[in-house]
Order: sequence, then structure tokens, then C-alpha cells
Amino acid sequence: MDEYQQLISLISLTMGVAWASGLNLYAAILVLGLGGASGGIVLPENLQVVQDPAVIMAAGLMYGVEFFADKIPGVDTGWDALHTFIRIPAGALLAANSLGDVSPALQLAAGIVGGSVTSVTHAAKASSRMLINTSPEPVSNWAASIGEDVAVLGGLWMALNHPLVFLVLFVLFLLLLIWLLPKLWRGIARIFRKLGQWLGLSEAAEQEIAPDEGEALADSLKELEGMHRSGSLTDDEFAQAKQKLLRS
Repeated sequence: MDEYQQLISLISLTMGVAWASGLNLYAAILVLGLGGASGGIVLPENLQVVQDPAVIMAAGLMYGVEFFADKIPGVDTGWDALHTFIRIPAGALLAANSLGDVSPALQLAAGIVGGSVTSVTHAAKASSRMLINTSPEPVSNWAASIGEDVAVLGGLWMALNHPLVFLVLFVLFLLLLIWLLPKLWRGIARIFRKLGQWLGLSEAAEQEIAPDEGEALADSLKELEGMHRSGSLTDDEFAQAKQKLLRS
């Protein structure tokens, strides 16, 4: 029974740090580092590096920068884009080191799964924040940012103290993302289409397509004329079909 509980705790910690890293990497490191240094959390040996004062100070400094950058519409999107190359590998590394003293193969497997969880969480965060930024008021942006910080703190506490409950909620979170991410990406695609219209890129695309549409119209008119000459269409039918084609 003890081995089962230990396994659940390790999986919960591994998935918890990966998930939290996708939302706010520096907050996750800061929570683990302060908790481990104060004795409130017993971290695996390979993860105890986050308890080092230098790591805690660096994480605290970068969390302070992100706290403000993440609440400025537009700046947060640029910050998320930059951190695509930071959160995902860091999340994979934290997940791999969360297992403690295990074989390199298990560490690599944990890193692969953890990196995937971090990337999906990061994608959901970045996509939702980009859509929120389309609103002119900043309150929704501030609320989302503060909510993410609170979620990191609460999620890691849950992963460490109630691992089974966290894993159930984690599975529900993944199912929600499977449903939500396609909708977020379609919304982002609409934003880029509107940007293309504002920048005049859509007009250029229409001009490129116009010659093909003109050729199709000419072919259709020739077909109608041929049917008219052959007697398949009366004069009135030909005139009506021609007008309908030109209006379409």
C-alpha cells in the first residue's frame, strides 16, 4: 500500500510541476524552492536544486518581471511567444528530476511526457490570452493573469498534499483542453484574417484569385451561348441564365 501511495505521489508531483510550468514557470520554481527550503515540502534529491538560494532569488526576480509583463495586453502575448522556448524544456527538465533516483530511461520518459504536458498547457494559456487581448478593457487580462498565479499555487499544493485528487482534476483538465484548443485556434485564425484585411494582405490574395474566377465566368458564358445556339435554351431562358450568372 505504501508503494502504491508513493507511486501516486511521484506521478502527481511530476505532472504537477509540468502543468504549472506551462502556466507560470517562475512561480512554480519559486513555490517549490521556498517550500523545500523552509522544510514544508520534501522534494526528490534531483529536484532539491530549486531550494538553492541563488535559484530562489533568480526565480523570484523573473516572477516579479513576469507579474507585470503578464498583465499588459499585447506585452503578455509577446512574453508568451518568447517563453515557448523556455517553459517547455524547463517543464520537461523539472518533470524528469521529480522522479528521484530512477533509471535514465524512466527519467527520459518522464521528461517526454512532462514536456508534452507543459507544451499543451502553455499553448492553452497563450491562445486564451491572445483572444482576451482582443477586448479593449484590461480587467479581463488582469483577472486571467492573477487566476493563473493562484492556480499554480493551489495546483502544486494539491499535487503535494492530495495527489489522487490532483490526478483526477488533471485528467479532467486534459479532457477540457482536447475540447477547448481547437476552438481557441479557430478564434486565433479569425484574428489573423482580420489583421490581414487591415494590412491589405487579403485584398492582394483576392487579386491573385480574380483571374481564375474570370476564366471560370468566361467558360460558363461560352457554355450558355453554345446551349443557346443549339436550341437547348430559348432567348428568354438564355437571358435569365446569363443575368443570374453575372450576378453570382
